[in-house]
Amino acid sequence: MLLNSKFFRFFLVICSLLILLAIVYMTAKISFIFRPLAMIFNILILPFMLAGFFYYLLRPLVTYFEKIKINKTISIILIYCVLAAAAVVFFIIIWPLLQTQIENFIKSAPELIKGFQAQINKIQENRLVAMFVGDDSDLSTKLSEYLNTAITIASNYISNIFAIITSFVIVIATAPIILYYMLKESEHIPSSILHIIPRRFRKDGREVILEIDDALSGFIVGRVIITCLLGVLLYIGFMIIGLPYALLLAVIATVLNIIPYIGQFLGAIPCLIVAFIDAPSMIIWVVIVTVIAQQIESSFLSPHIYGKRLDIHPLTTIILLLVAGDIVGILGVILAIPAYMVVKIIIVRIYRIFLADKFEELIE
Repeated sequence: MLLNSKFFRFFLVICSLLILLAIVYMTAKISFIFRPLAMIFNILILPFMLAGFFYYLLRPLVTYFEKIKINKTISIILIYCVLAAAAVVFFIIIWPLLQTQIENFIKSAPELIKGFQAQINKIQENRLVAMFVGDDSDLSTKLSEYLNTAITIASNYISNIFAIITSFVIVIATAPIILYYMLKESEHIPSSILHIIPRRFRKDGREVILEIDDALSGFIVGRVIITCLLGVLLYIGFMIIGLPYALLLAVIATVLNIIPYIGQFLGAIPCLIVAFIDAPSMIIWVVIVTVIAQQIESSFLSPHIYGKRLDIHPLTTIILLLVAGDIVGILGVILAIPAYMVVKIIIVRIYRIFLADKFEELIE
């Protein structure tokens, strides 16, 4: 029959894709209807993202306290008290030093640019370099302009972050409340999601939820533990070699290292620039410290803490980060990998349930 022919099934697939593209096109034309929803999403995404992040970090502690017969509510309150104490210690001991280094770095930016230009000029005076670059080259001026632009962008970005945190302090304050209920009702979350799934798909739905939960838990907990340990190693190494702004650079490298694969290279760039301005020979020591810390992280820490849970090709990761960063900004970079993992798990399961047999028949 015509309905069972391969051509007809192929025609249905093409029509479905065309209808999907038409829906996307029409949605773009009436985007003003969705602006209120977008505003609500922008308000809620930050507290829910923070709550979800700490949910996966703190859930193992809550589970452990439950095993030793401590009430869940009491255990959550105890964890909150420990976090509050840690925050107080951070703002009393670490934050003043970090704030001083940030302020000194911003104030000394013009001197850093002059020092960078002076180092480039010294290198250009070298005969071997002059053979390739030329004596009348404006390389130092161009590189100094690039560095000035980068420092300006970084300073403005830091200022914007503080402004955003200040303006949304009330929204961010809701994250602990959301986190409390997520930790307290963690057993009921899968059941609540399964209620909206048709009964015949609930078994697959439960497996998908557990798979997503395991993937996100491994990614978030693993990356945080590894990056924090790596940050400590970098800070100790920078202090030993006497690198200026050691704490600030270690914090920047730690935050950027949360991004898989390319984060370690992005985090090394400001360290190398500051080392070059201080003394070109310092670059060698920074490279040694960074390589040793990365080797300890990849050879000893990652296999035991993180394992093989991030089953994403490096090229896929880079493409995701570039696209998400261009579309959404820094929030897209943060959410790109977890969102990809969730979507991949869902699509693979949908393919197995609905499309695997049909596509095999179509190919045959």
